[in-house]
Amino acid sequence: MMTNADLTALLKERCPDAVRAAHSWRGDQTARINRESLVKVARTLKEDPAFQMDFLMDVTAVDYLTFGQRPPRAFFPSSGVDVAPAPEIPADTPWPGGPEKERFVVVYHFYSSSLRHRIRLHVPVEEKAAELDSLTSLWPAANWLEREVWDMYGIRFKGHPNLKRILMYEEFIGHPLRKDYPVNQRQPLAGPGAVKRSATPSAPAAHSKGSGDLETREMLLNVGPAHPAMHGIIRLVLKLQGERVKEVDVEIGYLHRGFEKMAEVVDYNGVMPYTDRLNYVSPLINNMGYSMAVEKLLGLNVPERCHYIRVIMSEISRLSDHLTCVGASAMELGAFSVFLYLIKAREFLWELVEMVTGARLTISYCRVGGVKGDLPEDFEDRCQKALEETKKVLKEADALLTRNRIFVDRMSGTGVISAQEAIAYGITGPFLRASGTPYDVRKDCPYSVYDRFDFDVPVGAKGDNLDRYYVRMEEMRQSIRIIEAALKTIPPGPVLVDPETGRPMAAAEMVDSAKIGDIPVIARAVAVTDPTLGGSARPQHLGIAVEEKRVVLPPKEDTYGNIEGLMRHFKLVMQGHGVRPPKGESYFPVEGANGELGFYVVSDGSECAYRVRVRPPCFAIMSALPRLLTGDMLADVVPTFGSVNMIGGELDR
Repeated sequence: MMTNADLTALLKERCPDAVRAAHSWRGDQTARINRESLVKVARTLKEDPAFQMDFLMDVTAVDYLTFGQRPPRAFFPSSGVDVAPAPEIPADTPWPGGPEKERFVVVYHFYSSSLRHRIRLHVPVEEKAAELDSLTSLWPAANWLEREVWDMYGIRFKGHPNLKRILMYEEFIGHPLRKDYPVNQRQPLAGPGAVKRSATPSAPAAHSKGSGDLETREMLLNVGPAHPAMHGIIRLVLKLQGERVKEVDVEIGYLHRGFEKMAEVVDYNGVMPYTDRLNYVSPLINNMGYSMAVEKLLGLNVPERCHYIRVIMSEISRLSDHLTCVGASAMELGAFSVFLYLIKAREFLWELVEMVTGARLTISYCRVGGVKGDLPEDFEDRCQKALEETKKVLKEADALLTRNRIFVDRMSGTGVISAQEAIAYGITGPFLRASGTPYDVRKDCPYSVYDRFDFDVPVGAKGDNLDRYYVRMEEMRQSIRIIEAALKTIPPGPVLVDPETGRPMAAAEMVDSAKIGDIPVIARAVAVTDPTLGGSARPQHLGIAVEEKRVVLPPKEDTYGNIEGLMRHFKLVMQGHGVRPPKGESYFPVEGANGELGFYVVSDGSECAYRVRVRPPCFAIMSALPRLLTGDMLADVVPTFGSVNMIGGELDR
């Protein structure tokens, strides 16, 4: 297999006038090219047998207007104390990929499914000539991705067939991810004095003469943004001829919450709660993906036990997600009992999630450099029971659905897409695998400890809704295999012997006694923290987090029990301090419930990320929805849309 270094060298050889510079940093290979050569280089990457980059995984941009400008010194007005920020963690090798003179860099991520290698292109763009050639003629996936870059940064794409806003509304003024966008600017459709939005024009029904004297008409039908079958707020405008779908326009952006903008203004660990809300059905995978992207930026590798914990919790999340998707899809086709059974199984799993994280949906369990706490003592037994119950439920659902005539007839032959088309749209995950391509990030780009487990990647043959159902059902069985194997082989945890062997004392009482200087009372006492902090004490700490004091919070009894622990905690959580990765960028993909979930993080050396981009897997599927629905019947919209597993938080961010 070709190495990353070979890749950029070969690209320079193939396109000597196009490549301005190339580098490898943290394992990511990046080439900076001239804007005029974008289409030529992209075509080479796609068609040259040495590259075979069939996936355009992502397109985004970075505004380097304020890159490298240090934040002001931390100042605390209540005390008048001015404290210097924590020092930046240095990189062994400085990042060579900084900007030159241009303000923007448009970033393209490519992947070859056959050769299993990746490359990233940087295309610098000046502010006064913010325009690039569109790649829509090579990959349909570029359509929505370029629209988002235009929407967020105002960079135009010449030759794009429909360059308009995608997340913001048409009346929106400005481009919100530009560094000089005034965040307090009032928009015309919001707040007092808002202008009234013009109603969506309803196209007149088209008339045409049919055979004989019969007249046929086309009809526009709005589905959503609030509709029981839409799984969130999204709008489909269907053009119908009879009951046949002739054309579809998909409108998204109703749930846009500014995830990527918020990630630039809070510290690295402060982003974690926002990742929960991307795909709120499987938040643990989002946590894991973001944490590993930042750890890659820092050059950290977490303890082995932490890897196992993350894998176990991620697969529990995947199970929950697939149960929800299959159950809701079945319910919409009339199989309400199946929905109840599958949600019952999900309840068993969410009880496990609550047991470990303290919450069911917004769990915020991972940390940069580790996880919040170790697994509870009786977790393995309870997990085994939950998995056994889940297996029974899967058998029940299989018996009720797989040979159900109505269900099979509604799912079979509808929403069909070939493997080649799915790849062209950037589709990954079970949706792609149902079309016959076995791409799975856990197998093809193994991360964490997934390469230690034996599991199968199910694939379909027809690429229709029924195959997606089969694939998801089998993937749940494979997730159970992974969890069971991980529980058997997870490295041992702490032996629960407290080395302090001191007298237990409530943390709050210890703090009060220390404030009045009652040293005899707190001498040789060990702080007992709140039960919600369980698993994060010193004995567990070695197994759940990396030993890097500039990144990971201290054990909780240290935070409550001694000044060193308190100061370490303070330096990591206070504004103006926090984790400070070196200047650089990293992309880390994990296998989300809907496919490749990738986080692209750019650091300028401060305590907040300079840029965080998430590649949402259902975004690519939704961009292909018109292709999936056109030609099918109106009744097929519901099962096809259900098979997408559209998650609003993930789609709109």
